[in-house]
This record gives sequence, C-alpha cells and structure tokens, in this order.
Amino acid sequence: MANVLFVCLQNAGRSQMSEALFTRAAAGRGHTARSAGTTPAAQVHPEVVVVMRELGIDLADRIPHRLSDDDARWADVVVTMGCGDACPYIPGRRYLDWQLSDPHGQELDAVRAIRDEIGARVKALLGELS
Repeated sequence: MANVLFVCLQNAGRSQMSEALFTRAAAGRGHTARSAGTTPAAQVHPEVVVVMRELGIDLADRIPHRLSDDDARWADVVVTMGCGDACPYIPGRRYLDWQLSDPHGQELDAVRAIRDEIGARVKALLGELS
C-alpha cells in the first residue's frame, strides 16, 4: 500500500482536487493521500469548490496545508504540480511531475477540464500502484 503526497503552490486547487479524487478512487485499496502547498492560500479556490461539488466532493471546509519535510518523509510517491525547486527532495521516494494549469481565476469549463485531467492521472497512478 502506498502513501501519496500531492503538492502544488497554494494547496488550494490542483493538489486538493488530486487528494480528494485519489482518496475516493482508492477507497478499499489501502492507499492513502495527503496534499500540501509550498505557499498555502487561506482557503481552497472557490471555482475548485464548485467543480468538485459537481462530483459530490465538498472541499469548502478544507484548509490549505503548508508542505513540511514530515509530509515528504511520510510519502512513498510525491506528485508535484508547479512547485518547482520549492518541493523538498527525499531520497528513495518516487517523484512525478504533473504539468497542469493552475485553476485559480479560470472559467469553470477550464477548471472542469483540469479536474478531469487530474481524475484520469489519478486512475492511471492507482493502476500502477495496485
């Protein structure tokens, strides 16, 4: 079973969607997920809350979390999304870099497309882990 850490800049968009979609898709498989940001925002972006509610996932009460070395040590797999050199490197971990647009301030259709791309990548990752 794998621990997967999703990291972006603000932990208010891409990483929050990734954690939620992974957790739902991994139900019953024993894999766990966390998300974090290098410079966390005060709240999850409103447009992200809207498109995730369309899937029955409510992120409105989530509080963005600052990335720590403990998070990186906990993880077997670290998925980065736009944080570049600000993400810590822990030897022995598997690192993936998902090139995804930041959903902040985008139209809902664009945020839906990002959400759906994350969903497809999460399913592929779960396939590799199982």
